[in-house]
Amino acid sequence: MTTHKFDNIRNFSIVAHIDHGKSTLADRLIQQTGTLAARDMVEQVLDSMDIERERGITIKAQTVRLNYRAADGKDYILNLMDTPGHVDFAYEVSRSLKACEGSLLVVDASQGVEAQTLANVYQAIDAGHDIVPVLNKIDLPAAEPERIKEQIEEVIGIDASEAVLISAKTGIGIPDVLEAIVTRLPPPSGDEKAPLKALLVDSWYDAYLGVVVLVRIFDGTLKKGQKIQMMGAGAHYDVDKIGVFRPKMQDVTQLGPGEVGFITAQIKQVADTRVGDTITDERKPTEAALPGFKPAQPVVFCGLFPVDAADFEDLRAAIGKLRLNDASFSYEMETSAALGFGFRCGFLGLLHLEIIQERLQREFNLDLIATAPSVVYKIKMTNGDEIELHNPADMPDVVKIDEIEEPWIRATILTPDDYLGSVLKLCQDRRGVQVDLNYVGKRAMAVYDLPLNEVVFDFYDRLKSISKGYASFDYTLTDYRAGDLVKMSILVNAEPVDALSMLVHRTRAEGRGRQMVEKLKELIPPHMFQVPIQAALGGKIIARETVRAFRKDVTAKCYGGDATRKRKLLEKQKEGKKKMRQFGRVEIPQEAFIAALKMED
Repeated sequence: MTTHKFDNIRNFSIVAHIDHGKSTLADRLIQQTGTLAARDMVEQVLDSMDIERERGITIKAQTVRLNYRAADGKDYILNLMDTPGHVDFAYEVSRSLKACEGSLLVVDASQGVEAQTLANVYQAIDAGHDIVPVLNKIDLPAAEPERIKEQIEEVIGIDASEAVLISAKTGIGIPDVLEAIVTRLPPPSGDEKAPLKALLVDSWYDAYLGVVVLVRIFDGTLKKGQKIQMMGAGAHYDVDKIGVFRPKMQDVTQLGPGEVGFITAQIKQVADTRVGDTITDERKPTEAALPGFKPAQPVVFCGLFPVDAADFEDLRAAIGKLRLNDASFSYEMETSAALGFGFRCGFLGLLHLEIIQERLQREFNLDLIATAPSVVYKIKMTNGDEIELHNPADMPDVVKIDEIEEPWIRATILTPDDYLGSVLKLCQDRRGVQVDLNYVGKRAMAVYDLPLNEVVFDFYDRLKSISKGYASFDYTLTDYRAGDLVKMSILVNAEPVDALSMLVHRTRAEGRGRQMVEKLKELIPPHMFQVPIQAALGGKIIARETVRAFRKDVTAKCYGGDATRKRKLLEKQKEGKKKMRQFGRVEIPQEAFIAALKMED
């Protein structure tokens, strides 16, 4: 039984590819509805982290409540969810979409549909959304709105004849967007009298308020002082404070069906507030929980170690706090002979890894070393056991392994025709299997199956550089397949450096090994003795470089006299070097680790 009073609420999100203008459109909507005073308005007002502003990307999904008086004189409440466009943060997108009924699909009127436009819009369609296409950047000379409308219909298969034409930068067409939201997107439905049923959309830690929980109410009402229960975590709390974001927090007394807001309840651990959980009334719980979303599956693992071992406790605290704000990041302790104590962390992708590392360094002033990123392998043992391998250093004895399976992805790459050859070659070089190749307007769309191991390193950078930045890339994990994989170790002065060991495909091992030792040769400074650097598969050395020793002229003070005096001094030096080589520690500088891990092709 739906009451008419929710007709004035619209919950919507903005989905688009990176850089097609989501955050700028959000700024204009906030401005147009007078939600923020002019003096508080900044660019990308919803991107609150420094990193987001610097890189010009959205990492955390943000929400804001707008009040809008429509052309028909009715007052509406619009709840906007600004979502990230990067493939690594697709997880953030999925949870924002679950809390809305409709989406604005923003497409750049000059660039057209990109890989992540597709991925994000399909997620919205799966979530049952009504979609309003919006063509942005129509003020650019290169804009071709008619062609892009056709492209949207052809590629995505939704009607774009009434797409709203706007320029988020200059503000053209913003009133039309607001009218379209009110007239073309559905209002939420719900039952006010039913027991409370609310979706936990996001949670983060605030130094003053403790854990802040973002909720979307489906049934019932949420009031201050109410006793609530998290159905998944089984935790119970009393609600202290209820409010909405008009980007700044604003307190309200209660939230009803269809509304989006936040609550605080003296929650200490963000671990108790699992994203996708259902919140209900403790005394009168709802019967069935909402279908939560799948927990985020980390696909890339790497070790994070403090440069100074004394910072380990600080790193532990910092990682714990970051985990509070980012549920999709997981970690466990590990130790390494070369690097001491640290953490093995799981990420959704390389950009996610980079962002987390940068946040740890900035927000907590930590100096970190990250080991080579690796993916999760499944190892079938000869005795029938199956284990998951996160760290190549833990690989069991080769004799006991029956086969190793690695994760594969299905990648969709959109590229202008001129670069198609190089893109196909790149996929071929990375052991890719072509699934499909067709044309979307003037651009080629290649679909490939690729091993994730080959993509993790620098695939994205390579793709951007060979296509001059025009190709776009999106992927989903598909399955595990058996591969001929071997563990490659790097030895410096005959000692294995566990942080640099990796699993590689046998056919690529020699090339990878050679690159690695050549790189390390440039990076390790000369010592008083020769330092051999070797890449090895098991006991077999596949590549070697030597760092030359310093030369000190010990015979400088000998002039004239018997030749044996000189020889004696040289022999003495040689003995010293030999002894040093046995007991000498090779200092591998921090930069060498980082640079060696960022391999170029």
